[in-house]
Amino acid sequence: MEQLFYQPNLATGIDYLGEEESKHCIKVLRKKSGEPFLLTDGKGYYYEATIKEANPKRCTFLVNRKYPEPVHDFNIHLAISPTKNPDRLEWMVEKCVEVGIDAITFIHCENTERPWLKTERLKKVALSAMKQSQRATLPVLSELVPLQEFFKSLPGNTQRFIAHVDASNPDHLVRKVGKGHNYIVLVGPEGDFSPSELEYSQQFDFLKVSLGKNRLRTETAGLFACTVLNLVNS
Repeated sequence: MEQLFYQPNLATGIDYLGEEESKHCIKVLRKKSGEPFLLTDGKGYYYEATIKEANPKRCTFLVNRKYPEPVHDFNIHLAISPTKNPDRLEWMVEKCVEVGIDAITFIHCENTERPWLKTERLKKVALSAMKQSQRATLPVLSELVPLQEFFKSLPGNTQRFIAHVDASNPDHLVRKVGKGHNYIVLVGPEGDFSPSELEYSQQFDFLKVSLGKNRLRTETAGLFACTVLNLVNS
């Protein structure tokens, strides 16, 4: 599989890779001047290009062709409470990007154990996963926000679900999802959403759903929900 490189400013005429990407291209992959390679701007486009100067600090190129990534008729937005262990959250971000996700917002709930995030680190994980999976659209990762603030900034025309740990909850996510919609899924912390948060979510048309009989870790629940929504739309 061809290595995918990233230059976010391709549309503005930038014709060189950043230092890190240049080093990987020239030093690690040993590409030479005149060789073709593939880039993305992370905004939904691929660029076929040819290396002009194989400089490991500033690799320049000539764009030969630009074409869009195939679009899908649904959008997945996961809003999730950060896990206490940052490695688990990075794992979830990586896998969700590989499976297919459009946006991730980190929400601070009453039972959230980690009140801060290294968002820049998570964005690097998402970028690496985008390139690994040969995608051309970098998902939007938003800073940690209070749950109530997130509710007040919801877009319209979305199917809204809140995952709730409740053995008596009969509504599994897979049976409630309509194909070809925009989705928002809320996943709470290890201690789940509080009763008041669950009640408040109903005011914004969130449907309580189950993710199965087994009790899932927060990061597993996030990935599972993302996978279900992709499978329904496959």
